Amino acid sequence: MWERAIEAFIALNGILAIVILMAIFALLVKEGVAAFSYTSPWDFLLGRRWYPVSDPPTFGILGFFVATLLVTLVSAVIAVPIGLGCAAYLSEVAPSRVREIVKPLIELLAGVPSVVMGFIGLIVVAPLIRDMFHLNTGLCGLSAAIMLAFMKVPVIVSISEDSLRAVPQHYREASYALGATKWQTIIHVCFPGAISGITAAVMLGLALAIGETMAVLMVAGGATGVPSSPVDPMRPMTATIAAEINNAVQGGLQYRALFAIGLLLFVMTFLINVVADWVMERQKRKFLT
Repeated sequence: MWERAIEAFIALNGILAIVILMAIFALLVKEGVAAFSYTSPWDFLLGRRWYPVSDPPTFGILGFFVATLLVTLVSAVIAVPIGLGCAAYLSEVAPSRVREIVKPLIELLAGVPSVVMGFIGLIVVAPLIRDMFHLNTGLCGLSAAIMLAFMKVPVIVSISEDSLRAVPQHYREASYALGATKWQTIIHVCFPGAISGITAAVMLGLALAIGETMAVLMVAGGATGVPSSPVDPMRPMTATIAAEINNAVQGGLQYRALFAIGLLLFVMTFLINVVADWVMERQKRKFLT
């Protein structure tokens, strides 16, 4: 009886999660697609001008889209090597006492509010970037990417370290028996054995970076043009929604356009999850064969 009740409870939670997800998607479609009755999807995605209060208003999000990609990719370039290196150290090299101290501290970093990370970016990172690259302002995409990398590292480290520790010990022993060094074993045995978890960690970090709002809003610079380099001021899509949603008239064109941006973010995150699942399944089959 209890087993059936628990199974029903778990199934109900799964169905509820799907229903909530579909409801969010339906709301985004209902509110966002209406924007395309004023501007075509092509002009919306590739337009370079965002003037929501002009007469007539213009809605082009190419600058926001490019800014989102730049900030996300640069943060991944910074966070992934650091996160995987830290995970390999904690899993394969560090003494157990060091691991027990360091890993909770790293995971504690994930609990720091994004607004606090934004303040750190304003006070510490932005001035350093300004002086290093001789810019007029340090509020740019690179500053935002660095802060996002700091926020992604705990997620990558935690999941990757758990995945590496889950690799069977006899894999390592067989590698050592063939004469491999510890680092050769980590690179050629442990990482392939934990590729599913590592891929999930990296993709989750990407999804978090795309959806992060407050820290990006505070340090990215807020420029609406199309950025040409990471050191340009820019405004990713999440920052645009956060900055303008309170000023948009409910049901108006700007309101609909912001929902259309949210719909695009939803689709991007969904595609990242689909790609992550495909990569994990492919790597599982490759490793097992």
